[in-house]
Amino acid sequence: MFYGAMKLSVGNGLKLAFRPWVEGLEHVPAEGPAILASNHLSFSDSFFLPAVLDRKVTFIAKAEYFTSPGVKGKLTAAFFKGVGQLPVDRSGARGAGEAAIRSGLEVLANGELFGIYPEGTRSPDGRLYRGKPGGLARVALRSGAPVLPVAMVDTEKIQPPGQVMPKLMRPGIRIGEPMDFSRYQGMENDRFIQRALTDEVMYEIMRLSGQEYVDMYATAAKRQLAEEAKRQTEAERTVKEAEREAGKARQGDQGAVRPGGAGPAGRLAAVRRKWNERDRAA
Repeated sequence: MFYGAMKLSVGNGLKLAFRPWVEGLEHVPAEGPAILASNHLSFSDSFFLPAVLDRKVTFIAKAEYFTSPGVKGKLTAAFFKGVGQLPVDRSGARGAGEAAIRSGLEVLANGELFGIYPEGTRSPDGRLYRGKPGGLARVALRSGAPVLPVAMVDTEKIQPPGQVMPKLMRPGIRIGEPMDFSRYQGMENDRFIQRALTDEVMYEIMRLSGQEYVDMYATAAKRQLAEEAKRQTEAERTVKEAEREAGKARQGDQGAVRPGGAGPAGRLAAVRRKWNERDRAA
């Protein structure tokens, strides 16, 4: 009941404001269980996809959305429950995967649609990253439900990181034909089968979305980007400190620059040479 009310208000509001285009709705079964395996570009993916479907689709979401304190936390939890999100405790090395499997199997056992993002997290740069094999493959093989590859298009452009107000534009959704993996039935614990099934689905998502594929996990890519940003910040801080010292030296606060570049100006030049050499090597 609450889901229906949220679909009428939030779902219809999204369709009216953003007018998302959709291809492949005929591939979604009118009844019975099915898995929607989608790329993940934006926080809004879990809202745009259910908005264009006649049937309820349930996604998993991190438990923090449901446990935040205060009035805002309770409203957030109520909203996520209302739009069909299930909390998943990501604590522990295998916590997220096992929780996703349990949640997915329960949803599918009830004959409903289950939505999952094989990448495990949002893409940091709009490219498609390697799918994590455990959750999708094990849910698909244990349930026997068909897998529908889904491509979200341009949803990351609506509200990029740091932008407060969303941009009014038309995102797109492409839904591919159901994929049958009954040939792998009973082999859900075989890691090679898990990898093969996941790669097959990711290929279809890539074909539907037109994204560039990156053969690494999105979580690893995010770590690399964070480390690079940290190194860049440290480099800029070092250069600024050297520039300040050089400025003081020119004013005579620290004496004349010694021959051989040992003074502040010399150190500044050395820092710049070091980072230029690093950039050329990269």
